[in-house]
Amino acid sequence: MGGGTLTATVVGGGIAGLAAATALARAGWRTTVLERRTGGPEVGAGVAVPRNGVAALAALGIGGDRLASLGHETVGTGFRDTLGRPILLIPDDLEEVREAVTIRGFHRRRLHAALADAARDSGVEVVTGARVANLSAGTPGGPRAAVSWRDPASGEVLRADADLVVGADGMWSAVRGVLFPRVHPAYSGSTSWRAIVPDTERDGRLFEYWGPGAEFGVMRVSDTELYWYGYVRAPRGAVVADELATARARFVGWAPEVTGLIERTDPADLMRHDVHHLRGGLPTYVRGRVVMIGDAAHAALPTMGQGAATALEDAVALGTLVAAPVAAGADQAEAMARFDAERRPKCRSIARQAAFIARVGADLGGGWRQSVRNALLRRVPARALALAGSSAVGWDPDPAVLGGPSGPGTDPERP
Repeated sequence: MGGGTLTATVVGGGIAGLAAATALARAGWRTTVLERRTGGPEVGAGVAVPRNGVAALAALGIGGDRLASLGHETVGTGFRDTLGRPILLIPDDLEEVREAVTIRGFHRRRLHAALADAARDSGVEVVTGARVANLSAGTPGGPRAAVSWRDPASGEVLRADADLVVGADGMWSAVRGVLFPRVHPAYSGSTSWRAIVPDTERDGRLFEYWGPGAEFGVMRVSDTELYWYGYVRAPRGAVVADELATARARFVGWAPEVTGLIERTDPADLMRHDVHHLRGGLPTYVRGRVVMIGDAAHAALPTMGQGAATALEDAVALGTLVAAPVAAGADQAEAMARFDAERRPKCRSIARQAAFIARVGADLGGGWRQSVRNALLRRVPARALALAGSSAVGWDPDPAVLGGPSGPGTDPERP
């Protein structure tokens, strides 16, 4: 593409959107993020980011000491039953196994803040309170894309034309609603409590417990904080008077480390959200000059722990497969088609794996099902299973494509 500076509009200012905006800006695009929220901290508790997500953060300039200061590196240990007895434990004594199960636990707000800093330092403009009202996808080589939104202060409808629009606005994506009106999130049948608890004593590894229609997980996100989640089967939209009491009752009789964490939770720090997903994801991640990424394109069940990581991968791949080549003169339609061809199969595979793990894990009913599942899994070679799952985390971008760890807009001295 010739003539002038390329422009991009990213819809959504969450993890996927800020990461994508940073990748675009580092590739030389003038980038604007439209975020519907008007301010306040990012909503969320903890997030686990495996090796592939960490590699993506490094490609965006968030690595080394800066990364180390944001979270806590640990490993996944496998699964236990409700009393804490091993079902399938993963040894990490071999380097290749440890690489497959190493994760970094983050407080979501800190990760989001770091991505916001990276976007700002790369020259990205962020517009808050921007609720998308309409969208025109445009055509590569033809009309540009256009996004319109209503200004929250004046009520005026504003419009931005762009060479590329990125739909990164999450599960309830407005961009997806315009371009793929027949694709809707499905309720998974489960809801999830989440909280951060002060702690300096407990083992920081990721421990996961399976029981009838439920899963409980805990991992460290800093030297002084633990993150826990309780994932349970429940009616959609259930309303309870006391969330903490309900969580306590749901996990009564589970291992002491589970019930103890719930007891220590401040009710003000506990949140719960119904879990939705996109069955099969979108039929294509590109439409005209629009690229869909993150949950807006392929929201999976959380049982693979790949939600944030695949969003970060999408963002970096957008930079390396689309933004940088197009800035260098490549055909935009071909670049976007390559992005779709590389990203969609992997994300679909991860979603299928997540659905399978849910069926044999948190979604499994009680009684004989639990004892049979546990007995079968105890016969599975855990090391081989961990290595088989390494395909999901074995992704390494070329940081030089986006300017390297200290490329455009990044201060190498910044802590």
